[in-house]
Amino acid sequence: MSDVYAVDLALDLPASVASAVLADLRWHLGIEDAADDPADDMTDETGDMFPLLAARGPAARIGGVLVGELARTADGWSLTARQEVHAESLPELDSLAVRLARNSGTEGVIGQIRFYEEDVPDLLVSRAGELVKMAPAPTGEASG
Repeated sequence: MSDVYAVDLALDLPASVASAVLADLRWHLGIEDAADDPADDMTDETGDMFPLLAARGPAARIGGVLVGELARTADGWSLTARQEVHAESLPELDSLAVRLARNSGTEGVIGQIRFYEEDVPDLLVSRAGELVKMAPAPTGEASG
C-alpha cells in the first residue's frame, strides 16, 4: 500500500499575475531553476527543494500519464497538470493550490485530489480567490 494521491489542476492565470508567482509555478513544473529564497516552503526533510508538478511519463499508481504544461494565451496563462503526489507532500501542495487560487482568473473548479485507492476525488474550487476544498457528500443507503 502506498500513500499516493492523484492531483489534477486546470486553471487560467491573468496576464497581470506577479512574475514571482509565474517563476514559482515554472519551477514546480520543472521548467525553471529554483528561486534563491531560502524561506521557500518547498523543502524535504534534508532541506532540498523539490518540484511538485514536474513528473512526466507513465504514472506508477494512478494510471495514465503524468503531465504539466503552462501555455501563454492572449489573456495570460493556462495551466494543466496531472501528477502523483505522496502524502508527505500534501502540505506543500495545499500551499501551492492556495497561491494558484489567489492568483487564478478561473472561478469555480480548478482541480481535484484523490487518494489513489478511492473512487471519488475532493474538488479544489476557487471562490473569489480563496481555495475551497469540497469533499463528496457521503452516500447513504438507498431508501425503500
